[in-house]
Amino acid sequence: MPPGRLPREVFQAYPTGRRLLGRPRTRWRDYVSQLAWERLGGSPRKSWRKCLGLFLTWRDVQHLLVKTSRPVHLKADDWKTNGAGHRVSHLYGFGLVDAEAMVLEATKWRTVPPQHTCSQIPERHARYIHAGQSLNSSSTSSGCSEEPDQHVVYLEHVVVKVLIVHPRRGDLEINLISPSGTRSQLLARRLFDSSNEGFRNWEFMTVHFWGERAEGTWTLEIVDTQSTLRNPEVLGNLKEWTLILYGTSQNPYQPYSSQQSHSRMSEIPAPQEEPELDEEEEDEYIGPCHSECGDQGCDGPDPDHCLNCIHFNLGSLKSGRTCVSHCPLGHYEDIASRRCKRCYKGCERCVGRSVSDCLSCRKGLYLSTLNSSCINTCHPDYFADENQRLCLKCHDTCPGPGKEECIQCADGYLQQGWRCVQTCTPGYYAGEATGVPHKMCYRCEENCLSCSGSGRTCTKCKEGYSLVSRTCIMNASCNNADEVFCEMVRSNRLCEKTLYRQFCCHTCLMNG
Repeated sequence: MPPGRLPREVFQAYPTGRRLLGRPRTRWRDYVSQLAWERLGGSPRKSWRKCLGLFLTWRDVQHLLVKTSRPVHLKADDWKTNGAGHRVSHLYGFGLVDAEAMVLEATKWRTVPPQHTCSQIPERHARYIHAGQSLNSSSTSSGCSEEPDQHVVYLEHVVVKVLIVHPRRGDLEINLISPSGTRSQLLARRLFDSSNEGFRNWEFMTVHFWGERAEGTWTLEIVDTQSTLRNPEVLGNLKEWTLILYGTSQNPYQPYSSQQSHSRMSEIPAPQEEPELDEEEEDEYIGPCHSECGDQGCDGPDPDHCLNCIHFNLGSLKSGRTCVSHCPLGHYEDIASRRCKRCYKGCERCVGRSVSDCLSCRKGLYLSTLNSSCINTCHPDYFADENQRLCLKCHDTCPGPGKEECIQCADGYLQQGWRCVQTCTPGYYAGEATGVPHKMCYRCEENCLSCSGSGRTCTKCKEGYSLVSRTCIMNASCNNADEVFCEMVRSNRLCEKTLYRQFCCHTCLMNG
């Protein structure tokens, strides 16, 4: 079962107790026993006796959940505080289950008063539901104050039973507004519900009015948002609706008379006797504690059984706490409280919870040396060092990473490859470049030591090459050349053609 989640039967709010009597009560007993075991250590059976030692009905469980659940960090647009002061949302109910708070509350819990049911049918007067409009129907209830056995003052569940005829019921939204002004959505629009059967004595239940007073005016609001899939001339019709209130005539959180308590307990089957446990199982743990446990002792041999810690306490009430000698990555050591507290998100090591308290970062992030925070992209004039996961300052000659990894050069420098230089090295020439404010060093023609630009602009060749027509060719001698051959070479300008350069002999070159 995921953390913070309960079996569905535990908080499924049925109109009567008969459908939940028996098995769900056992499920709750087992569940709370498990919570107690996680809280105190030891066997579930032992912890049940140690923690609770009492019998809870399914309604007691629901009251415990309402009282101890917390909205904490759960985000929803419809969080509201009802008339009894309970925070409630359609998406999250009353919030996350606080297991420790429930167990502690259950140890001092008194069985809630008997549940009463008050049913009221407003005037049977059919009313049309016009497309694009809302229909409000109100009913004033006294909570059946004239009938002691039905009298409801403090609400638990509220059920609305409706008889509605409609050409496309998926276009309908139904809300119920209590005398305290709390609005609960009983039914939302449904795009794919194209049924024309309407709602024939359909029951909708809500617990959003939990703890509110029942007496006053209740309003049923029906909103018809017309879709393109229906005939607008065919109207819906609210034939009748019934308001059914479930709750108690007395405050469930205050003691009530012993006569009533005895009457109520007589309705509930006595809990099955548990077999006696061995005396050895009931004894407290007397074995050695873990080396990280402090002077208050332990409930078992492991570091999560310690009652206090020598060094640091890691974890929470929900996830469980354990004693450690050093805090793991993602946490820092709070000396004052002896606790491992979480670093700011993205920090791998830190000295505090602030965004600027990071010492190192998780993979994919880099530590800014400007403000000690973990960031995705380094600031200008800084580059990301993958090995150290640091943002390091670029070399003085470039705003790129290192001395030979420049992506752009400072004023007065030329970029040659990934370096920034004051003058181009031999074999390169300076030229303009698109997209950058400085010049680039481009490579001269092959075998050329210096040139004035691209192509055949060579002014000096490497050793072993001769400069011919501003290009460099390999030195050669031609002993068998005669005037006819040289004339042919010269007249056809063969030495100027790249393909024939290496075939032109030195003699011909000197002659032509």
